[in-house]
Amino acid sequence: MTTAECNKQLTRTFFDAMQRGDANAIADTYADEGRVVTMGSTLISGSRGKAEIRQFASGVLEAFPAGIRFTILNMTAEDDRVAVEATSEGLHVSGQPYTNHYHFLLTWKEGQLLEMKEYMDTELVTDVLCGGARPGKGSSGDRD
Repeated sequence: MTTAECNKQLTRTFFDAMQRGDANAIADTYADEGRVVTMGSTLISGSRGKAEIRQFASGVLEAFPAGIRFTILNMTAEDDRVAVEATSEGLHVSGQPYTNHYHFLLTWKEGQLLEMKEYMDTELVTDVLCGGARPGKGSSGDRD
């Protein structure tokens, strides 16, 4: 199996853990120096290391008591990188449906996730996941 094919399989396994709501498996997938980068200017945007991922993953997953389902639409791999186009569906704890569209870029190193960049509809994140709250003045999410 090529490196690219192996990394695609690791990516599928990672998405399975997200689908199961297994916060420990999600965090354990990351290398010690691994990080997730959530794009945009929302309350959940930013870069998080492995220790923070472990806490953050649990919180996000708890926001979907009946679970959140990810569907991989397309996956492309080259060398250590895997690009994924996906959607999600779930019922947020607030009672609002949550259906988002994503592009994920995962970088693998020796079977562990070194970095995952997550691009999605940030307005939906703000409306549903953040209850309409936006970063305040002086935060890293501000735009000029």
